[in-house]
Amino acid sequence: MIVRVLNLAIIGALIMAAAYVYRIKYDSTVQAERLAKIRGEVRRERDVIAALRAEWGELQSPARIEALAKRYLHLKPVAPTQFDKLNALPEQPPQLVKPDSRDPIGEVIETLEEPPTAMTGSLWPPLSAPTSPPTSPPMSAPPPAAPPVAPTAVPAHDTAPTPAPAAAETTNEAHAPIMKSGRLDR
Repeated sequence: MIVRVLNLAIIGALIMAAAYVYRIKYDSTVQAERLAKIRGEVRRERDVIAALRAEWGELQSPARIEALAKRYLHLKPVAPTQFDKLNALPEQPPQLVKPDSRDPIGEVIETLEEPPTAMTGSLWPPLSAPTSPPTSPPMSAPPPAAPPVAPTAVPAHDTAPTPAPAAAETTNEAHAPIMKSGRLDR
């Protein structure tokens, strides 16, 4: 009985091994067909590239371009009378601005106004450096309250909001308003 079970197990293992080998052979055949198809596509693309290079060589040939220029541009050859000797040229080009007048471009540059200081990348204008150290109020007195600031309507387009009043900047350091640095803090 043990011999029969052992024989059946060996036959089952052989059938499974044969099925596994058949699956590997089938997968390798599919991969070989796929590789042959890709190689054929590469060969066709190389043929197309070679044909396009030959056509490009024909299109850029100087004889063809010369024939097209004669047909469509109607150019005339340069006549020898169109050339002149260098000693026949004037020594200096004619002056368009009189020597005693001011330079017109220089006048435009001198009349330009200085552009206003632009705020770049900041929601608030830069703080000016204080000339004296900030003074703190006595400890017994409460810190002065900042005047109320009316909310401003935000315009629909992308502009910087209106800065807070200057009075809010004069409070002591413990209650100073938080100002944004030179970059946008989100």
